[in-house]
Amino acid sequence: MSLAQLHYTSAPPGPDGSGFRFTAVSPGVPQTVLREAEQLIGYEPPRDLPARPDTEELKAFPKAFSCTELSDGGRLLSRSVYTGADYSGRWGNFHTHALHLPPGTRLPDGALPITAWESPRWADATPPDGRPEPVDRFEPSGLLRRDGLVAFARSRADRLAAFFADLAALAGEADSRQIVVVERDSADVAQWIALACAVLPRERAHLLTFTTYTRRPQQARQQIVGVLPSSEPVGHDHRFRVHDCTARPGPGPVADAWADACARIWTAGRPDLFRGNSGDLGPLAVAALVTGVPLRADARAAAAHWTAAHAPTVPEETLTALIAALTEASGTGTGRPATGAGGARTGAGSAGGDAWSRRSGTAPTGTAAGATGTGAGASGSAAGADQPAPGAGGTPSGAASAAGDSWQRGSGTAPTGTAAGATGTGAGASGSAAGADQPAPGAGGTPSGAASAAGDSWSRGSGTGPTGTAAGASGSGTGAGGTRASDSGAGPHRTAGTPLDHEPAALAALSARLDGQVPTAVSAPLAAHVLAAAVRDRGPLPALGAGSLTPALRAELARDLAPALRQGVGDPTEPAAGRPLALLRVADLLDVDCVDALPGLAGRLARDLVSGRPADRAAGQEPEHGSAGAVSVAGAGTDPHVDGGRVVCPPAVLDAVHGHPALRTALFGALDALAAAHPPGVAGRLAGCGLPVPPSPGFPHLRMCLQTAGAGRTGDRRARFHGLLRTAGVSPHAAPDVLRTAFQLVWPDGPPGAEDAALLLSELGSDAHRLAGTRDALVEAALAAPADDPAVPVLAADLLRCFTTELRPAHRAPLLLLEYAGLLDGDHDVENWVDHVCGLRDGAPEPVPEPVTRRVYDALARRLLAVAAPGTEPYAPPRPPAPESELYALARAGDPGLLAAYERVARGDRVAERLRTVPGYVAACFCDWSAYPRPHGGWETTRTTLLAKVLRPVVRALPAEDQRAVEEALHRTGRGRLDAYRAWNRPGALGRLAGRLTGRGRREDRQAPWTGDVEPPAGGGRG
Repeated sequence: MSLAQLHYTSAPPGPDGSGFRFTAVSPGVPQTVLREAEQLIGYEPPRDLPARPDTEELKAFPKAFSCTELSDGGRLLSRSVYTGADYSGRWGNFHTHALHLPPGTRLPDGALPITAWESPRWADATPPDGRPEPVDRFEPSGLLRRDGLVAFARSRADRLAAFFADLAALAGEADSRQIVVVERDSADVAQWIALACAVLPRERAHLLTFTTYTRRPQQARQQIVGVLPSSEPVGHDHRFRVHDCTARPGPGPVADAWADACARIWTAGRPDLFRGNSGDLGPLAVAALVTGVPLRADARAAAAHWTAAHAPTVPEETLTALIAALTEASGTGTGRPATGAGGARTGAGSAGGDAWSRRSGTAPTGTAAGATGTGAGASGSAAGADQPAPGAGGTPSGAASAAGDSWQRGSGTAPTGTAAGATGTGAGASGSAAGADQPAPGAGGTPSGAASAAGDSWSRGSGTGPTGTAAGASGSGTGAGGTRASDSGAGPHRTAGTPLDHEPAALAALSARLDGQVPTAVSAPLAAHVLAAAVRDRGPLPALGAGSLTPALRAELARDLAPALRQGVGDPTEPAAGRPLALLRVADLLDVDCVDALPGLAGRLARDLVSGRPADRAAGQEPEHGSAGAVSVAGAGTDPHVDGGRVVCPPAVLDAVHGHPALRTALFGALDALAAAHPPGVAGRLAGCGLPVPPSPGFPHLRMCLQTAGAGRTGDRRARFHGLLRTAGVSPHAAPDVLRTAFQLVWPDGPPGAEDAALLLSELGSDAHRLAGTRDALVEAALAAPADDPAVPVLAADLLRCFTTELRPAHRAPLLLLEYAGLLDGDHDVENWVDHVCGLRDGAPEPVPEPVTRRVYDALARRLLAVAAPGTEPYAPPRPPAPESELYALARAGDPGLLAAYERVARGDRVAERLRTVPGYVAACFCDWSAYPRPHGGWETTRTTLLAKVLRPVVRALPAEDQRAVEEALHRTGRGRLDAYRAWNRPGALGRLAGRLTGRGRREDRQAPWTGDVEPPAGGGRG
């Protein structure tokens, strides 16, 4: 295929005019293209070069080699050179030789436009006959050969990463700013463009527009614009990203991990790794690491992420070399491999690369390891850049070729592998390197024995490499200068959302992905490295099984990590259910004895479970626990948490309980001690937690707490109490503390009822309660019981009998009062009721509880009023009247509490019922309530109130025969009391008249309404 050509210069007058015009054009070039091309073609010589140069000086003028996009989507590839004076002797003439590439058309063999730089096919003058000579191919110049580009890259090592970072932004179409490269020679700009085309995906490199020189960069349309220092400055124009290679480089490393990796690959002399480049950081980083190119942490993380995502397609040889590189680099923290710079690790043949291609169907980004750099400077490195020193990239002996290592040959799929064990020897000069394909690996040269007539083409293959995801850029890593950088963006060569500085997490994810999927010999070094780093650096612990490590690695880890494991298991600053428990599982995996740390760990676990202390969730969630026997993570996020007041036991703790007998025994022992100290709290926290009930015998308190967890507080509590004692599996007489635990679990909200307390004391005996410390709870049951509980006096008497010498004085007096109340209600033969009650009450060292005083006051009042106690049979024989001396003692004492109780009982139903039915009781009450007037103020108020409010309404409602019976009873006590009664009961004149008119007192009128606060007798009779 012959390419359409254009020649443009200042020419003598002709058919098309004179001056600057097209002097030769291939047939078929549209006029629209010519008109647009004429606007693009131009050349202004630098200001600082001679205005009238001679022939030698003309050679120093920059060459404007440009690739420009046309409005129709095609490309104009042009080369403009300064020719000095034109035909008329006027200075400022130039000649442009251009190619028109219609849309979809490329250079022969799919060569990149930059490969045509200074090709002998370019003409410096118009053809004599005005007809362009046919051009069907472009031979590259020697400037863009591989060794020359590697040397140039090393000379610009401190500027490469920044340039590639801007290139990534430009290629990603996220930023339309042009890149301006300032160099003293346009040939150097061409090499920058060659470097850029090499790192870009091949399709994207074909679309790159550029020019190697212009004096007015503001008017340039290309993406990469080359200028000289004398060109018009654009430093303050926001449309440009300027890289001035004539000034000092900018400070600091570049955050873009892809750009940094590209820079390291170039300076390591391995541009072959860009062959089949898809633009993703992951596969590029894998290829670099496999071939021994040191990368910083974020790029290593990207390699690990990509490998984890494509593990089934990666051959074992590649995995072995990659794991060795990842563990060495991250282990030393410097990112330097053990082999020479630019050389691959020995022993990993290229068969892996070939296998990768055959299995995945795509060209790998890397080559197989095994090529050891042995040339001059092969093991050196440039300061601050982790790259090999110049000289590592020579052509190996025996790699001679007739045409050198060309860069433009071939358009098929890129080769997938290289010869294994190729050794770079010497510093050959053959071989070019500026495209997107690669020669065979060595220490920067072609492989020994790879000679061919045409050489190993670097432009061969337009296929793409693996296109998986790659870790992106949002973290930090070790840069070329040994510092750290961060970037939160996601360029076109990175996968958004993947942190940069998560190399440990990336290695852990890769280890988890490979575990069980590849032979242990392959994955075990990575698993061991991840585990060791996690233990030493307090990072997330990986989930490893018994088959994840080889016996040798397990023994080595046990020896190295034993102190850290024991310290971590016993660390009191960590949530016990988090890292310490995970480290204990690691210790079990490695057979490290941590028995001395188990009691402390179990104690902290028990306290955390019972207290529900929240976990430290600042740490990231670690991997879930795997299958039985695996070392799983119990990160900070797995501490017990409270759900509705109850603890949810972490799965890690449950796993430990089921799988670690020694820890289970220690944990149950610690929980048992806490359960004995705080039974209700422990039972409430452990309700529904999922902990298994420990087997009997042993741990009685924990067993009782787990059985009662969640049980209600209703039902037969005494039955529950005895059920808990049976659950404990030990007699309360042999272990009295289980009695206390059961007591507190069944009655956590207060003492038991008096009846239950009396039965417990009777059933178990005083010795068991004395040793268990539940005696005071029984006393409290008696003192706090309601005043109408009939079981209280019996309980008080039993307590006084069983604990004669042990009761506190503050308890003894109230119990004596309760016992005495029972005697009063039981009509026992006791004397000096009022004085005895007041004496016991006033002699108490502490105030007597109100329920106790109410009970004894009411009992005394009932005895004085001769009425039965509550709960007594309604047809029981009447109580004997109280001695007159007791009533006198009440009146004389004037005690407000006693008088209030007396009035309260007198106003009660039992007194009212007896008053309405027993005339003799009316007479007795009148005698009592009219006795001892005046001198005793408190009694005076009480008695007059009872006469008016209780007795008078009853008397006025009595029938005539009952009135006569009352008077007869009073007459028997003395004439004076009868007269007093009649005077008290005599109504006024109007009252007597009203009585006669209304017939008051007749039996038929007993249904009339009653006054006062006393109801009439049931049925209207006496009863």
